[in-house]
Amino acid sequence: MPQAHLLSPRGFRAGAFAAGIKSANTDVALLMCDVPATAAAVFTTNQVVSPAVQVGRRHIAAGKLRGIVVNSGNANACTGPRGLRDAMTMCKLVAHVADCQPSQILPSSTGIIGRLLPMPKIERGIAGAAANLGRDAQHAAAFAQAILTTDTRRKSAATRFKVAGETVTLAGVCKGSGMIGPCLALHATMLAYLTTDAKIPAAALRRALAAAAETSFNAVTIDDHSSTNDTAAILASGLGPSIDSARALRAFSDALKDVCQSLAYQIAADGEGATKVVRIDVRGAASEADARAIARAIANSPLVKCAMNGNDPNWGRIVSAAGMCGARFDADRAALKLQNALVFKAGQPVAYNAATVSKSLKSAEVIVELSCGLGKGAATVWTCDLSREYVTINADYHT
Repeated sequence: MPQAHLLSPRGFRAGAFAAGIKSANTDVALLMCDVPATAAAVFTTNQVVSPAVQVGRRHIAAGKLRGIVVNSGNANACTGPRGLRDAMTMCKLVAHVADCQPSQILPSSTGIIGRLLPMPKIERGIAGAAANLGRDAQHAAAFAQAILTTDTRRKSAATRFKVAGETVTLAGVCKGSGMIGPCLALHATMLAYLTTDAKIPAAALRRALAAAAETSFNAVTIDDHSSTNDTAAILASGLGPSIDSARALRAFSDALKDVCQSLAYQIAADGEGATKVVRIDVRGAASEADARAIARAIANSPLVKCAMNGNDPNWGRIVSAAGMCGARFDADRAALKLQNALVFKAGQPVAYNAATVSKSLKSAEVIVELSCGLGKGAATVWTCDLSREYVTINADYHT
């Protein structure tokens, strides 16, 4: 069976077009479902949100969508009443293509904050993307490419699993490499779009997406900067097997978590200026919330991230980050490993070969394991190192 992609689930088409919002790149994309899809989404918890998020929150409330429209190169954020009208206009233009109500379209934008959308280009882009709609892997790749900003590569993941002997396909794409500290909740920007042909109730889909986001998109950080536009959305066409039992729902939820975690990992690997993924595993914390807080504190520490870039086994930065985040932490009961080498235990250093550990930190993935010795709380957060290139990218991004 061919490798699955965003359009492998039954009932989906996608298209993209170079409208000139970004120079010489595709920058408007459509993801359409042949039938009204059961839908769910989670959005940024930043108090400053783009009109796309404002409109998206309203449109997703009914749990049904026919499509998603995305533009890159312009965030349409902090653009006042005009920005809200433009987001609605995007939905109206796509609704005309899909022969549906504008409320069945979810808009997304990503790029520079504070600039009005160039609506003639947006209109041309939507028409062009609609004319390019298709179902094959090339169309899936075109959609994934068009949503990128500072990303260096497309990001996608897919899986298949059985329900009562029938195959369910679940797939997704995402973008994000900077301005990443998503705090997506039902409680540069991270955007994720997922498709499935499962037939699943809207309430169950919302719960499954929220749970998957918590251990994937909410567990990746590049610079702990939650965007104005962060969005993760899933469309379920219902043209495949029904998720109508507890066992089927567990299988669906596990598959969704796997796809989302793969996408989150790819975001960390493509962090602006990144040379490696850094995985922070915290175990034995007093609670799960404490474990998450400690892991994020370590992952977001510029001192830790710079040390990782320099392959410096400076474990003191990691231990001190754990102690400053407000979570319960006792260094006298903790142990720390870098690439499986014990470097700190019970409040004091452990003898280790610094040159050997430094060499091990040159890997494409570095694993930091912190055992707290206080309980059963556990969490994993993915981040990347902080390089000179990150500063260059973000110093020059606007100008």
